[in-house]
Amino acid sequence: MCTVTIIPTSNSNFVLTSNRDEAPNRTSLTPEFYNVEGVKTLFPKDEQSGGTWVGVSQKHRVVCVLNGAFKPHLRNPQYRKSRGLVAKDLMIADDIESTIESYDFTDIEPFTIVIADWNTDLAFFELIWDGNQKHFTNLPLAPKIWSSSTLYNDVMKAERHMWFDNFIKTHALTADNLLEFHNEAGKNKPNYGVVMDRGFVKTTSITQIEKQGSTLHMAYENIHDKTVANQIFNLPQTVNE
Repeated sequence: MCTVTIIPTSNSNFVLTSNRDEAPNRTSLTPEFYNVEGVKTLFPKDEQSGGTWVGVSQKHRVVCVLNGAFKPHLRNPQYRKSRGLVAKDLMIADDIESTIESYDFTDIEPFTIVIADWNTDLAFFELIWDGNQKHFTNLPLAPKIWSSSTLYNDVMKAERHMWFDNFIKTHALTADNLLEFHNEAGKNKPNYGVVMDRGFVKTTSITQIEKQGSTLHMAYENIHDKTVANQIFNLPQTVNE
């Protein structure tokens, strides 16, 4: 998996949308609230690992995982820790930058993680673990798309970038329009459309998180049965002392 976009809607708000590409028999649970080491979180849970690929926490942070780093990799028979559990660790961290600096990524499968953090000002980050080295980047607050290197080659990625660039030039950047992009872009190309289907692996769900002030709305669409689940995460109001 997968395909991820992030778009700032102001200097403090954003929309992140994630299409999960996975084996159809790998099941996940619709988003629920969980207490993780005393921290309130909201995420869809991967039943196999107990982790997640996208979620939000009361630490004023959204974390989203894509499988793979810069290029395809040979998988080891097993790994020390799943990427979905790394996502949970980063969601509940007090300080994201110091946590990533000290985190032990050894024997974890390569990944790309997209982070939106608003503990001070809104900031977007990209964390890539290539199996040997971490690459941590503070991104501009600008629209961006990611496609998993485990499923999409450079030619496919380039065409998907073109679809996204055309979309942001011709549409208002609203949550509804972004959901339309994540459902419709490349629809005539099922091998690498944003909703993809290769039989053994396909898009199984779309999760969107929209931040508006101290409220985050999470929408989760199950592609198989077309059901949609919605949850609201209300952050504590900031009180000036």
